[in-house]
Amino acid sequence: MKPSNTPSSDRLTTLLYVTATVGAALLAVGAFVAPDRIWSNLLVASYYLVTLSLGALLFIALAYVSGAGWSVAFRRVPEAMASLLPVTGLAVVAVVAVRLKDYAWHPRGPHSGDNFWFKDWWLEPRWILTRAIVCVLLWIVFAKLIVGISRYAGPHSGTRSLTSNVRLSAVFLVVVGLSFSCVSIDWLMALEPMWFSTMWAVYQFSGMVMATLAAIVVLCLMLRQQGALKGIFTDDHLHDLGKLLLGFSCFWMYIWFSQYMLIWYSNIPEETSWFITRTHGPWLPVFVANIIVNWAVPFLVLLPRPAKRNPGVMMKVAVLILVARWIDLYLVVFPKTVGSTPVFGLWEIAAITCGIGLFGLLFFRQFDSASSVPSSDPYLNESLHHHC
Repeated sequence: MKPSNTPSSDRLTTLLYVTATVGAALLAVGAFVAPDRIWSNLLVASYYLVTLSLGALLFIALAYVSGAGWSVAFRRVPEAMASLLPVTGLAVVAVVAVRLKDYAWHPRGPHSGDNFWFKDWWLEPRWILTRAIVCVLLWIVFAKLIVGISRYAGPHSGTRSLTSNVRLSAVFLVVVGLSFSCVSIDWLMALEPMWFSTMWAVYQFSGMVMATLAAIVVLCLMLRQQGALKGIFTDDHLHDLGKLLLGFSCFWMYIWFSQYMLIWYSNIPEETSWFITRTHGPWLPVFVANIIVNWAVPFLVLLPRPAKRNPGVMMKVAVLILVARWIDLYLVVFPKTVGSTPVFGLWEIAAITCGIGLFGLLFFRQFDSASSVPSSDPYLNESLHHHC
């Protein structure tokens, strides 16, 4: 299989190198100056990026299992994102491993006792690290298999490759459902072990899918503008991605409200403490902004049909959702790890620029290493002539 022509311009590549290098250098300095903030930013960034990669693999798997042919034409984009799982996955494991003590469960005072034996066992630091390694390795194996079969399928092995990936994807969906539920609790909710929510995993799932769809929109539009997907990624594909973005934005809001309403109504101190911190004092504006950018704006903008077919509008909404995802994770991590007052400065900018630079460089390298379209896929012709 011959690699495609490089779609990324020299100027974009240089910009990504500069942002990654400058961001990494600032993070290295910050590790000595403000270690708590640097670790918090690294946790947000690494979790953000690994969920983009995992979400892309989930997108591919769902398309295989459901027999959806419309997305085949631009499948190389989520495949390139999923191929970054070895990097993003190991990065988040390393970040968690550095500060395992912050995940330790120490029952004290009136909260001690047999009622918390399971948390005591589940949140044991070595057990957290073991689960993280096992889950990430499983994701990497499935990414290598599914993407590899798609990329290296011969010209006459399309049906056989499709059947293999459908079976692998069905197994992966079960694995990712269980594994992502575990790590979303381990890496984020366990920062405040006295607090718990039975809706946490699906809440994180909704955010992951929404951000992944937004990233696919941004990357597909960039590649189309640069010529790699010109005539391949059409406004009809964009329209369908827009419908998914609108739907999952509403789903995110539904899960967010369900979690908040149930905890507020039951008024159990162990549950309400998490929201009290974020709905009072300096964190309230961030709390409100999170709802606006994750749901209100995308909902209002994407309701009209023409908006979902407009590349300019879709690019702006997708970028906004990517920013909104960062705000959502920031609101989860920082009140516990940094303090009672929101902070945004040099260290946050460094983590964001470093993450964008590294992810962009690695993505374009992966995209350039294969053909622009899976030419042997039986659904390719259907996807190229897709209309909605």
